[in-house]
Amino acid sequence: MNKKPELRRELGLVQATALNMSDMVGIGPFVVLPIVVQIMAGPQAIWAWVAGAVLALVDGFVWAELGAAMPKAGGSFVFLRETFGRERWGKLMSFLFIWQTMIQAPLVVASGAIGFAQYFTFLVPLGYYEKKMLSGALVILIIALLYRKVGDIGKISVVLWAAVLGTIGWLIFGGATHFNPDLAFTYPETSFDFSGAFFVLLGQATVKTVYSYLGYYNVCHLGGEIRNPERNIPRSIFISIIGIAILYLALNLSVLGVIPWQEIQNSQFIVSTFVDHLYGHTAANFATGLVLLIAFSSLFAVVVGYSRIPYAAAREGAFFSIFGKLHPTKDFPYISLLFLGGIGFIFSLTFRMSEVISAILAMRIIVQFIGGAVGVMLLRRKWSSDRLPFKMWLYPVPAVMAILLWIWLFNATVYTVIWNMSAAFWGISVMILGIIVYFVQARIRGEFPFVPKDQAGSTLL
Repeated sequence: MNKKPELRRELGLVQATALNMSDMVGIGPFVVLPIVVQIMAGPQAIWAWVAGAVLALVDGFVWAELGAAMPKAGGSFVFLRETFGRERWGKLMSFLFIWQTMIQAPLVVASGAIGFAQYFTFLVPLGYYEKKMLSGALVILIIALLYRKVGDIGKISVVLWAAVLGTIGWLIFGGATHFNPDLAFTYPETSFDFSGAFFVLLGQATVKTVYSYLGYYNVCHLGGEIRNPERNIPRSIFISIIGIAILYLALNLSVLGVIPWQEIQNSQFIVSTFVDHLYGHTAANFATGLVLLIAFSSLFAVVVGYSRIPYAAAREGAFFSIFGKLHPTKDFPYISLLFLGGIGFIFSLTFRMSEVISAILAMRIIVQFIGGAVGVMLLRRKWSSDRLPFKMWLYPVPAVMAILLWIWLFNATVYTVIWNMSAAFWGISVMILGIIVYFVQARIRGEFPFVPKDQAGSTLL
């Protein structure tokens, strides 16, 4: 009798951290850096990167506690289902997470591919349709490389991670050896008036920087494939957040100390422009190639993590069963991989970079991030202390801070207009549609809330 395929725990701390950090960096900081400077109108843009780091850190405590307690494939799907009650509100929350993931995960893939094509035009001028062809081809290449067992993916991720760290390290070194403090620390007179307008602008800028920090939780999506997850998941999360925060702040200071902020805000290829200032055009071409490698590495890590989410939901009977299939010999969720990659391919051909960043964040905040922070507090009421391998420091301060900061950022997305509507409105619309779909299918299946109370089972709420 053939053994049923199962996920393999083949990823150690190094591989998990490599996937996390590669996911976090990507093309994001290189595309976002000029946008943040433009929003803040000066070198004080660095504070949006600090705010993003603080939010990532306090939210990291939430993910570390949940990930260590429930190290399974699917991440937030599992967390929301268990913390809000498997037979009641957890059904709705976990369904909403899967619902939004099927839209926002391909958007994340598309954003990386579109950013890749944008930077590639520094090397080779491309027209609109040529850039679309390149972004689509990149998604196909990523899918082909990921069509293999997870042990091989872990080895590839470490090599790509080394390239990421080496590239950013080189950029920081170049900035440090040519640093002009007058450029980096000379602020416009109204930079810190701390008015309502200041915090609105800071919120809009932080929406962009947080996009560049996202990914510190990728290891939770791969929980079923992590060795010694009770220790390695929290360690990977904090190493990733602290390491990337240091790199981002150093990179921003390096760029601000070499190029006037007035020039930075109008640059489409800020890294290329930065290296061109330091070492000339040939070196700028080389740096552009390294940025493209980083973007490729991030897409690689992103698709690995997201492909496990529909798989986990399907295995639990909460999503279409076909997504629960593993490859018969290589033990990875190939249907999920092909579906998300295919939708990402379509999105990469149809959307623009400016249309996806705020939409991605707006769709995640309510269910995934605020829901996760509330969920960890519910879990503390439901589970005894000995069932929690990692417990956040100063509980519940990090969870409460995360909720307040996510609310602040969600409000900031109201001012970011895409598709003739705010990103916040788009995120709410997707969630409302998901709620409608859930109640329709729950009615058909006779599931919560359309079951007699005596059949609903024990619940948390």
